[in-house]
Amino acid sequence: MTTLGHTPSAVQRQRAAYRRRQTIQSVLVAASSTAALGTLLVVAVTGAPGWERVRASFLDPAIARDALPTVLTGLWLNVRLLVCCAAGALLLGLLIAVLRTLRGPVFFPVRALAAGYTYTFRGLPLIIVLYVLTLGVPGLRLQGMPSVLVLGGAALVLTYGGYLAEVFRAGIESVHPSQLAAARSLGLTHRQTMRHVVLPQAVRRVAPPLLNDVVALQKDVGLVSLAGPIDAVRAAQIATAETFNYTPYILAGVLFVLLAIPLIAVTDWVTLRAARRQSGG
Repeated sequence: MTTLGHTPSAVQRQRAAYRRRQTIQSVLVAASSTAALGTLLVVAVTGAPGWERVRASFLDPAIARDALPTVLTGLWLNVRLLVCCAAGALLLGLLIAVLRTLRGPVFFPVRALAAGYTYTFRGLPLIIVLYVLTLGVPGLRLQGMPSVLVLGGAALVLTYGGYLAEVFRAGIESVHPSQLAAARSLGLTHRQTMRHVVLPQAVRRVAPPLLNDVVALQKDVGLVSLAGPIDAVRAAQIATAETFNYTPYILAGVLFVLLAIPLIAVTDWVTLRAARRQSGG
């Protein structure tokens, strides 16, 4: 006759109690060391001779409260630009990666153009691409010229598309050739093999680095203010010029950090999940 319940042995209970004590001790040590380091930093910064002047110039609560509405309005522009540019860069990067993986001599010009694109825009500084597209292209005075905001978004898409293309290509080439051969032996065309076999695995494998690039893009959308659109950074610059105080810049930076926290958390979660999947846990 078997019993449904399981009674842990004395050794198991001692082991569980030891682990609980170790966990509590680790948490207490981490909290104490963090509090000590934080206190040391606060004392070192606030005790500096020029702290009062820096606090008045960068951490004025009244100026931050006055600048908050305009900076938030500009941040909404950054959020919309981030969504559009992230989608465009992902699609462009995936397209370039697929073109670079085409086989056969007939596709050599396509592969060469795709490789030239990735080499060029991965090497060019983003700020130069922004200046060329937002200040140089409008000088052509072509009919139907888009707005500076659209041109700035195009600069972000072109630059990050080059980085994402290499990430996608790494994922595509990580799929074992035997899977492609098996798919072709089942009668699937190259397009069907890429769509149903290769790309699902490739995207899943490179999801963490893709999200890291999106986090980086979230910061770089603020560079579009160099071309004139009033985003959070430009709104902070205007408020700083009116008050001769740099607190609006600190406010914009804090808002960007708060905007990035959910993306960073999702990236860490996806990375941890991928690591557990690979380890079989």
